[in-house]
Amino acid sequence: MTTTGDLEGLLREHAPRALAALARRLGDLADAEDAVQEALIAAAGAWPERGVPDDPTAWLVTAAVRRHVDRVRSDTSRRAREDAVVVADPGLPSSLAPSRDDSLALLFSCAHPALTPSAAIPLTLRAVGGLATPEIARLLLLTEPAVNQRIHRAKQAVRASGDRFRLPTPQEWPDRLRAVLHVLYLLATVGNGPDDAGPPEAAGEALRLLRELDRLLPDEPEVGGLLALVLLTEARRPARTGPVGELVPLDEQDRSAWDAALIAEGTERVERAMRRGRVGAYQLQAAVAAVHAEAADYRDTDWPQIAGLYEVLGRIDPSPVVALNRAVALAEAGEPRAGLALLDALDGEAGRLGHRLPAARAHLLVRAGDLAAAHHAYGAAAAAATSVAERDLLVLKAARCAPRP
Repeated sequence: MTTTGDLEGLLREHAPRALAALARRLGDLADAEDAVQEALIAAAGAWPERGVPDDPTAWLVTAAVRRHVDRVRSDTSRRAREDAVVVADPGLPSSLAPSRDDSLALLFSCAHPALTPSAAIPLTLRAVGGLATPEIARLLLLTEPAVNQRIHRAKQAVRASGDRFRLPTPQEWPDRLRAVLHVLYLLATVGNGPDDAGPPEAAGEALRLLRELDRLLPDEPEVGGLLALVLLTEARRPARTGPVGELVPLDEQDRSAWDAALIAEGTERVERAMRRGRVGAYQLQAAVAAVHAEAADYRDTDWPQIAGLYEVLGRIDPSPVVALNRAVALAEAGEPRAGLALLDALDGEAGRLGHRLPAARAHLLVRAGDLAAAHHAYGAAAAAATSVAERDLLVLKAARCAPRP
């Protein structure tokens, strides 16, 4: 007897494989996705009564092809396309067997350069993750109509681009892989921010998809680097909030609550990735996270090493956030004035950095012993914070620096 939970798990596991195989056959992601959705509805009705087929993916592909053929035949305006469609036999032709390249092509299609991240993320969750609209809406804090609209527009944009379902050419590969990793990175960060950043399940889904991508591309160091970064970030999740949801800063976290197994796996993966000799931004961020994870206590953190890692990261992938993090690391390594000088150079980026710039300045002023200036800076950061949890933490820090009566 197949339970509802078992059925949902089977469909989520096999739907992306069926979609990838069918998209290769049809050459169009949107048509394939529509046909597989119909096949999933049919499976949900048939499998509980008749039992799960020996090859669920083959069943879904065959059902999806039949539904696609029926739809083409019923549409007179598309009758000319019938000749291009091969009617499926009851079994799965060997040419439709799911393959590694199909799964990769599906990921790359969802991270298409014609798509913005806001469109690519829900499309990836639907097509590659096998999630239903209500699940995507909950993960991304959107309404179900908004999710459906974004997915529809994403499929239309890919179709309008004229790009067939395929793997990138060797010339396209670096940019397209970068886009895939960026989408998965953004999905992972949905669940890792303050109270308005989304549920933690989003990061779990990103981790699941990254494990699959790492299985498909075991020799790509930046894939391993991003997987390591998400593992190490997830390891610290239990200690990042207190009993009533308040944010707990890194120097006050209970490190015994960190997940030792995730730390061990993440550290091993980043070391393995960096041994390949092509160091990238995700590997460097994972290396920073590993240094934090290795310290038994905040005071034992190897801050000079972290500052050095951020310096290298700033050379290969410069950004205001990287410069800000390097400034903080320098201050923690005993050079608060050097860190403050770096922050002064970021004043032109205040709009992009938001509350993070005055918050970092306040932290460095505390390290430099200027509590009055730190109190003022923390107040400015709290006023600029967009999250209630972050604002509350900054107000608390400002109070700790307030002049004594």
